[in-house]
Amino acid sequence: MTSHSQSTPSQPAYRGQKLRAFAFALLAKREYSKTELYQKLMLYAADADEVKLLLEELSQANYQSDTRMAGMLVRQEIRQGRGPRRIQQRLQKHQIDHDLAQPDLAEIDWFEQALQLKIKKFGENIAQDQKQLAKQIRFLQYRGYAIDIIMKVVKYKEND
Repeated sequence: MTSHSQSTPSQPAYRGQKLRAFAFALLAKREYSKTELYQKLMLYAADADEVKLLLEELSQANYQSDTRMAGMLVRQEIRQGRGPRRIQQRLQKHQIDHDLAQPDLAEIDWFEQALQLKIKKFGENIAQDQKQLAKQIRFLQYRGYAIDIIMKVVKYKEND
């Protein structure tokens, strides 16, 4: 009597066209960094060298682009009110070189982003007591803004 778990493989081993079709299916759903796509494909691939060649081909044909992925992440994080430090963490999580996001990051007025976030959450008035001020500072720090920008934002008056 043989065990059923020994006779069937735990996962399929893709090669050739099947691996290529799987890669295209993944990329059709969302952007992946090269490292993420490699890790995902290796879960199903039979050969690591074949995956590396496929990734190079996809990258050369611009189906996969770390630069495009970096830009998408930056825009997504900004829409969610996150600052440069949180964006940097997200880039590291996806194993994308920070330099690829530099052009997108350089265009952003971080003071204006932080100010709009502060106004949306706490209103336009300057905090009068230390407890409220500390709460605003913690909120903006958690969102990834630098302390010099935070201090300007929490003390900002419209007519300054």
